[in-house]
Amino acid sequence: MSDEILKIDIDALLRSRLPRHYRFVPHWATKWLKRTIHEDVINDVLATGHGLEGVDFAEHVLNYLNVNVDIEGMQHLQSGKRYVFVSNHPLGGLDGVALISRVGRHYDGNIRFMVNDLLMAIKPLQSIFMPINKHGRQSREAAALISQQYSSDNQMLTFPAGLCSRLQDDGTVADLKWNKHAVVHAVHDQRDVVPVYVDAVNSRFFYRLAKWRKRLGIKFNIEMLYLPDEMFKKRNSTFKIYMGEPIAWQSLDAARPLDEAARLRDIVYSLIK
Repeated sequence: MSDEILKIDIDALLRSRLPRHYRFVPHWATKWLKRTIHEDVINDVLATGHGLEGVDFAEHVLNYLNVNVDIEGMQHLQSGKRYVFVSNHPLGGLDGVALISRVGRHYDGNIRFMVNDLLMAIKPLQSIFMPINKHGRQSREAAALISQQYSSDNQMLTFPAGLCSRLQDDGTVADLKWNKHAVVHAVHDQRDVVPVYVDAVNSRFFYRLAKWRKRLGIKFNIEMLYLPDEMFKKRNSTFKIYMGEPIAWQSLDAARPLDEAARLRDIVYSLIK
């Protein structure tokens, strides 16, 4: 890693992304954005974690926030086995950090996490992240790299829903539909699937904002801007992660990957029932 301390600079980012229009962006808007994403706190996390990468950086984030993660079910994992860990995605950030910390430490950092390609901007975690392009067609190079990792000895982690959980009509918080990615690769690369349930939620404000944004027909994911705020709200807290028994890849119906993804989702949510 470079000796230069990483830093988030909203003004510089907007200036580079909107070269012709930046001068028209009102000062109050940039000030609001900086406050909403906690620019100063994120920069302090980066500065105090300077030089750390991967699992070490994830643990630094948890320590910085004084967040304790209790995990049950690690005894189900067998030595020498290659797994695909599939998890619900309630928090949109801290849940991933927690899994990197706990699962990554268990496997001495030999993990790869499938993430939204935008998260590749988090340089201290680039060695672990594998980008899934959510904003355009997946390139052949990226697809080949993903396949390469699934055939490697690294443990693979993924949030099959892609987006973090949303408020349902019955008032519960749950993932949206899971995609087939994990099922396809589990069968192809003969990896058993480990169901994981993260027992945590964001604030009601976050979920209601997402719901109203969708009702109003606004396509831009406004609530995503509040994910850093949601993470920092978890300071001095504890949440639990439940890990179920691995599911044999041979039991997955490769001809019906979407149905199998839905079944895996049900299994994950049954871990706390």
